[in-house]
Amino acid sequence: MRHFDEIYEISANRHGGADSLERNISKPKPHAELAAMPDDRWLSIISKTVFQAGFSWKVIEAKWDGFEAAFDGFDVGRCAFMDDEKFDALLQDTRIVRNGTKIASVRDNAAFLLELRDESGAGQVLGQWPSSDYIGLLAMLAKRGSRLGGASAQYAMRFAGRDSFILSQDVTARLIAEGVIDKPATSKKAMAAVQEAFNTWMDQSGRSLTEISRVLAMSL
Repeated sequence: MRHFDEIYEISANRHGGADSLERNISKPKPHAELAAMPDDRWLSIISKTVFQAGFSWKVIEAKWDGFEAAFDGFDVGRCAFMDDEKFDALLQDTRIVRNGTKIASVRDNAAFLLELRDESGAGQVLGQWPSSDYIGLLAMLAKRGSRLGGASAQYAMRFAGRDSFILSQDVTARLIAEGVIDKPATSKKAMAAVQEAFNTWMDQSGRSLTEISRVLAMSL
């Protein structure tokens, strides 16, 4: 496995130098900002990610104002206690994509966020989970959330602005090239190897998961 500086140099050479590369590297939000994010914004981001999965992102984005209205601004209490009448109305609501399973996931994830509120709050739990155990956060989201397995949780956390890596095709290819994994990471063992590699690169560079993930993605 190469030192992070070597991978950074590969990425910089492919993207017109270090200055150009840096302009394309996003950084996570500060912990305080994530901790202060209202629950309805967490639910909105999570829900958008769920609806985008396997569907046109552009269509979901274009309709998102309609989603916000249809789901009462993603008010966590209202969504968690959605009754059959509201659910049936959403199935007929042309402002949204009328997928019953994904509509139900909004209700289920709202209930999940209410649980986190009792534990210390979504912003505290999701925003301040240690980056060195990011795979632990992903596992928790897959277990306790609805339709948050695979890449969905990774994208939700990135869109929320928390420190994260996304195992995109390019990032996976770089991890394979570095000998971290030999195929896309789906097993616990492979995910642990990915986390260990990112932890090593964080130690070497002083950078966040988000920054390292972007550098890896742009190295190919």
